[in-house]
Amino acid sequence: MGKMTVYHGGYTDVKHPKIIKGRNTKDFGSGFYCTIIREQAERWAKRYDKPMVNTYTVRMNTSLKILEFREMTEEWLDLISDCRHGVPHDYDIIIGAMANDQIYNFIADYIDGIITREQFWSMARFKYPTHQINFCSPEALTCLEFVSCEEVSK
Repeated sequence: MGKMTVYHGGYTDVKHPKIIKGRNTKDFGSGFYCTIIREQAERWAKRYDKPMVNTYTVRMNTSLKILEFREMTEEWLDLISDCRHGVPHDYDIIIGAMANDQIYNFIADYIDGIITREQFWSMARFKYPTHQINFCSPEALTCLEFVSCEEVSK
């Protein structure tokens, strides 16, 4: 992985990203979430009164422990389930599909034992492509270089 542009949708400019430790409801655990899909970052931002999209250049550090899911797999599902149960991992960066609202509900049903793994996979379809990169460690944040921030219209 070389240089790439990523976006973070929120309510303010974030020149110096931080690891956000919160509830265990994030797909890939605590961290700073971005995407390579600008429209997705705009959707994230539009949840706020003043939607802002931050742009960064990323230069991946090959010494970091990086996990990338090129598609939804059993390992992807297991990691999301673990992260949402507060199980820690030791990755610096995790890249993969985002569990959108529809997928989130299927994952919750799977975790709660309402549906089986097989039923989850038969229902797991995205309305549009999703992508997320979670910068999970302080070392991972050093890969990010702030470029700009702009307000987007609701």
